Amino acid sequence: MKFFREVGEDIKAVMTRDPAARSKLEVLLCYPGIWALIWHRPAHWLYNHRCKLLARIISQVARNATGIEIHPGAKIGRRCFIDHGMAVVIGETAEVGDDVTLYQGVTLGGTGKETGKRHPTIGDRVIVSSGAKVLGPFTVGDDVKIGSGSVVLKAVPSGSTVVGIPGQIVKRYGSSTSDMNQINLPDPIAIEMEALRRRIKSLERQLGELECMAVDAVRKSQSCIKDKESGEVHEEVSEETRQTLKTPDNDVNAKDISVSKKEER
Repeated sequence: MKFFREVGEDIKAVMTRDPAARSKLEVLLCYPGIWALIWHRPAHWLYNHRCKLLARIISQVARNATGIEIHPGAKIGRRCFIDHGMAVVIGETAEVGDDVTLYQGVTLGGTGKETGKRHPTIGDRVIVSSGAKVLGPFTVGDDVKIGSGSVVLKAVPSGSTVVGIPGQIVKRYGSSTSDMNQINLPDPIAIEMEALRRRIKSLERQLGELECMAVDAVRKSQSCIKDKESGEVHEEVSEETRQTLKTPDNDVNAKDISVSKKEER
């Protein structure tokens, strides 16, 4: 049957992506993500066949048992892996593609009271790390990585890596999502801080050069002023000396000196 085949695919997906999984029986008995998906399938069928109340009751029973709340109207693709799963919320009009991995605390939600499509559409082979929020009726492309704690509020093209609040695309067509790497992601804040640090260093260097130029200019100006003042003083002294030699008293003294010299002879 299709139901059991899909459950078997989900179990194989867990065995492939989770190194802690030791056996298929352990995955079936101990992984709440598997049971959340098992309960969701009949609930989704009932929701599509106008048995919405019963579908909601089943989804709430699954929520209480697993800690994962999947609205029965949500569309979940094949081989979806909900790791740990506690506090995962998937809204009514959300759509999740194939081979998607969701970690604990992920929310695929809406942003207001809009009717109709109000939750995100997640492409194939997407990783949504723990605590990330994807809010709004937009599409997240295939092979996308969303970093832990990110808040994504707009569409994301395929092959992108998104981190931050609000989510920013920091890489395009980087490593494949199959490596399950959630650590080596670029940090946009650290990148911006490094750019600011380099800019400040450059401005400090330029400011230092301007200060040196200003100090040299002041010293040259002071030296010119001192030279000019000393020249003016010298000219004033020379003028006073000339005026003193031209006085009558000085003429008389000069005559006396010449007479005394003649008498000595």
